[in-house]
Amino acid sequence: MTIIAIGIDLAKNVFAVHGVNEGGKAVLVRPTVKRDALLEMVAKLPPCLIGMEACSGAHHWAREFAKFGHDVRIIAAKFVAPYRLSGRRGKNDAADAQAICEAVQRPHMRFVPIKSEDAQARLSIHRVRQGFVEQRTATINRIRGLLSEYGHILPQKAEVVRREAGRCLEDLPGWANTAIGDLLSEVHRLDERIAEYDRHIAVMAQADERCRRLMGMPGIGEKTATALMASIGNGHDFKCGRQLAAWLGLVPGQYSSGGKQRLGRITKAGDSYLRMLLILGARSVVVAAKKKADRLSRWVTELVNRRGYWKAVVAVAAKNARMAWAMLSKGEAFEPIS
Repeated sequence: MTIIAIGIDLAKNVFAVHGVNEGGKAVLVRPTVKRDALLEMVAKLPPCLIGMEACSGAHHWAREFAKFGHDVRIIAAKFVAPYRLSGRRGKNDAADAQAICEAVQRPHMRFVPIKSEDAQARLSIHRVRQGFVEQRTATINRIRGLLSEYGHILPQKAEVVRREAGRCLEDLPGWANTAIGDLLSEVHRLDERIAEYDRHIAVMAQADERCRRLMGMPGIGEKTATALMASIGNGHDFKCGRQLAAWLGLVPGQYSSGGKQRLGRITKAGDSYLRMLLILGARSVVVAAKKKADRLSRWVTELVNRRGYWKAVVAVAAKNARMAWAMLSKGEAFEPIS
């Protein structure tokens, strides 16, 4: 039994495994493999190509399987679905494992870079901080909603809500005063936790020389630099900067046919958190370009006048992604052209 490719459908407790030989014949079909037995089974197999969907735990299993000499690849779930023979109606773990096994052998398939434990640990800081930010936003909106019941209409700006909600406490009935006061205390606690995680990210950025180089580029700060480093490393998984921009969903979708090119809105594929950071950084570049006269600022100003504000913001974000790839892959620093 010579196995050349294996597809594994990951789960919490029960996994499905599908392996084929050189002729494409299924020679290893295990629809139910217990979690404790998966690593032992893979360790007994000769080195081969292993494919998995990008999901929770995929990077951990990829690192473990690679220790036994296997060539492990992670695929986005949307690229696996077209290879499921039973289509959408016949989805099950065994069919998914077979589809993964077929997809991983395609010569032009795109794969997800396997992250190290350190990279995942750094991204955990970003994920937890973003969770605190979302909780704070939800709490502030809850305060605004409750106060509107008593005729106090507050704007969406967080600083104004903190200030005005405190002034409204004395005018509220007893239980409402207690509820709003507790929510304001929760907002204050979340502010402290977010500030603490900001300090963690600052320490990570200053400790890495590549992050310091990235921060020399307009529109890239500590959060964007550390998130990029943890997500793509040296960028060697991408052939060029344009491929990285496409992976981040910063390129227009194509609807071309018959030799006529039609470009639509950006695809918004890939990591939404990284794309958000690049967009926010690009907005600061576009705003600051009005007061500067360097080459980049002149290009940004002309782009805003020609194509509009938001298209210019996306263009700057895509440009920063391409320049970040060039800096990471070639080990160069940012040198603005006067």
